[in-house]
Amino acid sequence: MTQEIHGTVADGFEGVREEFAAFVAGERPDYEGQLCAYVHGRRVVDLWAGTDADALYGVFSSTKGAAYLVVALLVQDGTLELDRKVTYYWPEFSAEGKGALTLRDLLAHRAGVVGTDTGFTLAELADDRQLAERLADQRPFWRPGTAFGYHAMVSGALAGEVVRRATGRTLQEIYQERIRTPYALDFHLGLPAPHEPRFRTTQPMAPTPDQQALLDATPTGPHTLDSIAFNRHATEPTDLASLPNMPLVRAKGPASVGGVASARGLAGMYAAAISEVGEQAPLLKPDTVAEFGQIHSVGYDLVARAHKAFGLGFQITADMTHPFLGAGTIGHSGASGSQAFADPWSGLAYGYTRRRFAFPGGAAPENNRLAQAIHTAALAL
Repeated sequence: MTQEIHGTVADGFEGVREEFAAFVAGERPDYEGQLCAYVHGRRVVDLWAGTDADALYGVFSSTKGAAYLVVALLVQDGTLELDRKVTYYWPEFSAEGKGALTLRDLLAHRAGVVGTDTGFTLAELADDRQLAERLADQRPFWRPGTAFGYHAMVSGALAGEVVRRATGRTLQEIYQERIRTPYALDFHLGLPAPHEPRFRTTQPMAPTPDQQALLDATPTGPHTLDSIAFNRHATEPTDLASLPNMPLVRAKGPASVGGVASARGLAGMYAAAISEVGEQAPLLKPDTVAEFGQIHSVGYDLVARAHKAFGLGFQITADMTHPFLGAGTIGHSGASGSQAFADPWSGLAYGYTRRRFAFPGGAAPENNRLAQAIHTAALAL
């Protein structure tokens, strides 16, 4: 039985509802997901199926977008300087040959500390300060600044420690004060207990036989960079899909993977980043958006073992997944299939969440058709 499509679209975006309905019709009967978009600060798409508009989901690495937005605000304020050495803020980071690394290179996944030799416990993964303490002493897995690789589980903690040293406050506290609260965003770095009943546990991937064959054909050894980056080599290897289902992770909201959000929350945050929303000016000035959306690392990603592109923290979404988007689009996807971004050229801010972990991980394939339908409608306005 096909899920019923709920919600609204603005005039001119009827085709998006049709595209969403066509996608959901081809999904499993138990599909749950949400789709939301803004154009120039106005909500134009607000759809969901198999759930309700108020449901909250673990958004995995889409969390990183909130972390990098905090850093961008502090750079814009002059509190942080991109070309200062990380050790200016965090002296202990100089251990094991990391002393020359700049904040710019740290954000661009060029530090080389994608994990530690022995891995992390769940308690450490949930606590950015504990992660940072472990990473400060870690010898990098490549010479810092010479190459790049996705710091999947730790980039938020690395950036967060710089933020804490510079301001005396956690990244999560600044996010709450300057971004989440003013815009009433349903995107939490640390889920308050009263909102726990709204959380929908992440369901495991359900690959088809052909998809499972592909997974089985690409085994990963326990001590590869990929395994280290995703903490699969630890004494208790991390099951990535189950992380947001852990109450400790939801409560602490680690800035790499611990965010809990609705599609409204994801899209609303990126709308606030680039557009006037209601009576409030954009969070970021155009020059700041351009700086953080400029390509800093592109080519062979040592962790992903594939072509990737990053700006200052943010994924270069137009290069990696959605080539129809404008240059300088800032955003980040999450392992479960979530996706969120802001395209400053079209004024489009996009958010998508789903409950079941998508194959093969990262931005779910449906994002391309859904985002393109919205982008096409936005350009036609």
